[in-house]
This record gives sequence, structure tokens and C-alpha cells, in this order.
Amino acid sequence: MENLKVVQFDFGFECKPISAKEKVVKPTKKDKSDFVFDFMDCLASPIIVFKSAWQDTIPKDILGRIKLSRIICSMTHEKMASLTEALAYIMPRTYEAPMQTEWVNIYTWLGLQYAMQSRNNGQLEAMTEIAPKELSDYEMGMLNNLRKWIYDKRRKALKDILKKNKVSKEDGILDIQEKLF
Repeated sequence: MENLKVVQFDFGFECKPISAKEKVVKPTKKDKSDFVFDFMDCLASPIIVFKSAWQDTIPKDILGRIKLSRIICSMTHEKMASLTEALAYIMPRTYEAPMQTEWVNIYTWLGLQYAMQSRNNGQLEAMTEIAPKELSDYEMGMLNNLRKWIYDKRRKALKDILKKNKVSKEDGILDIQEKLF
């Protein structure tokens, strides 16, 4: 073992360190317009609820928190409706007729999440007694499908609103701003 021969391989990799200037990616016009549309989506999109005679019974505090919850979802890059929106969608449906067990679990779990978010002690105590602590994988899949569906409907409705409203010729601002403010 005295004549041990050692060979070192040279793969020829000569890499220059990446400078900070090369890492900077300039946003494109599409990225900027997507940001603007996403922001408009959070603030100006209609609230999608189950079509029912009971759709006017959704409490105002839930409706008031939807825009904030949309912004939070947008900041976390979720391409789904918020839990508060899903709660507002299901609420009128609960008054129509009895629902399947899975949807009852989803609805009560959403109510528990809302109560924890709003920090209403009386509401939180009532919800902890009846709501499941966590949803099964199947129920979570059903909820996520509903959230994606609401998100798609909401964005489509905003696009339709923007198509209807023309850009004014003198200043280039959408006429929708008069209706929003």
C-alpha cells in the first residue's frame, strides 16, 4: 500500500460570483398591471353570496371584514377567497334547507375561525362548543374548492365591471371611480 496513487478530478467549473446587480429583476408592465388588478380585486370586487331570499341576513360586521381578509389573502399570495368570504357565501344557504354533515362541519368551523379572528368572547365560547377543532382532509378539500370557485367568480365579475366602464377620453381614468367613491 505504499504506492497509493491519488487522482484529483478537475471538472473545469469556473463560476463567477453572482453580483447583486444581476439578481435584480425589473418588474414588467404585466406585473404592474397584475398588482393593480389584484389590489382592485381586494377593494372593489363584489361579494359573492349564495343566491337566496336570505342573502340580506348576513351580519354587517362579517361583510365589513371581507375587504381586510381579502388583502391578507393577497399578501400571503393565496389564489383563493378568504375564510370570511366563504363564511358569508355559505350563511344564506344554511337558512334554505338542512345541509350535509360535511358542509355543516365546514360552516361551523368557519364560524369558529371568524370568532377567533374577531375576538368576541361570547361568540367564541358558543362556537368552541359546537364547531369541530379541525376539518378532515375531505372537508378541507371541499372548502378549498369552494374558496377557489368564489375567487374565480369574484375576479370574473370585476373584469366584467371594468369592461362595461369605459376610460374617459380627457383624463384616462375609469368611470368606475365615480361609483366607488
